[in-house]
Amino acid sequence: MRTVVLARAPEPVASWVWDLDDVSSGGLQPALETAARMAAVLSGHGLLEPDGLEWGWFAVGRGGIGIRTTLSLPTVEPDSTELARKVLQCRPVGFEAAHPTSIIVTGYGEWHDEEGSPRKQSRLVELSVVPNQMGPAAEVSVFHDIWGDCDFQGHPHPELYKRNAPRLAAALKELDDLLGVACEPGEPTYFGNSEGYGVAPADLIDGLGPDLTDRL
Repeated sequence: MRTVVLARAPEPVASWVWDLDDVSSGGLQPALETAARMAAVLSGHGLLEPDGLEWGWFAVGRGGIGIRTTLSLPTVEPDSTELARKVLQCRPVGFEAAHPTSIIVTGYGEWHDEEGSPRKQSRLVELSVVPNQMGPAAEVSVFHDIWGDCDFQGHPHPELYKRNAPRLAAALKELDDLLGVACEPGEPTYFGNSEGYGVAPADLIDGLGPDLTDRL
């Protein structure tokens, strides 16, 4: 099978946010537990097989310190005690009071081409959790055009859309049930916006959507 690499936008095509303030406590360990539970749902739909974590650091009274950390892992373990310890052991030298910012779960996902053949893609779906004591939250983001009704050049691709968008919608609905709270649309970007459990349809002119390749 030939390798097919999907074009990836530098900003999300769409994202969905869960405000977990009423259903989860803040802090690193609860955030990692939430990440593990959500990753299991996404994995069940073939959208994310976790292989690591990525996050930045901030210091109270100073903000972000400009350092990002990656941690390779075989899985995101449901028992997050040991994982939380590993994350904190990665704290940059010289910043003893630094805390992790939004933690991204990285990995591969599976999408289906127009013939229905499965394809592997790194960071097909990104899952992130915020270990904030004041407002825990989670987010799912997508960066490729297969989830919308048009590609980045504006050409409709109904078969590709039909083979992929329903899988994402089913996963998002299951995450709502898992977390006990409904997702909200993330911020719109140049490349698209979420609508319900999918990507908002493109505005067509003469049968074509907008050409977004100038920012790819």
